[in-house]
Amino acid sequence: MTKIVVIQGHPDPSGKHLCRALADAYVEGARSAGHQVGYFDTARLDFPLLRTQDDWQQGIAGTPESLKDVQAACVGADHLVLIYPLWMGTMPAVLKGFIEQIFRPGVALSYAEGFPKPLLKGKSARIVITMGMPALAYRWYFLAHSLRSLERNVLGIAGV
Repeated sequence: MTKIVVIQGHPDPSGKHLCRALADAYVEGARSAGHQVGYFDTARLDFPLLRTQDDWQQGIAGTPESLKDVQAACVGADHLVLIYPLWMGTMPAVLKGFIEQIFRPGVALSYAEGFPKPLLKGKSARIVITMGMPALAYRWYFLAHSLRSLERNVLGIAGV
């Protein structure tokens, strides 16, 4: 049994969006296949944005109480699924703020020896981005900026 965490990143809490339908279908399919699945909707979570380097450097101790269970689920997961709409060429701000809170020092990275050491090795991820343009245009003209940045600069450096 694989432990999966699905993170739905559409910022509108109304629930009438393709991202939510995709997340619900993924959760249902994974559970019916016998996997253990956690589901978190960033639009329905209450957390502050990080505003200073000091906030960031507090690491796990600085994680808001409202996100401690989410953070523990992500650390304990074998597979992460992030689903979000493309907004102004990247992920919505609420998802970016969520990722900054969850993937703090001591969770995703260790800075003990200077250069970041990945702490999430052995995990896999699937990224689903919805957009109002053909995928070819996103890849060719926009160079898949949001996807590449998330893969390389967040997940990849953390070992995923």
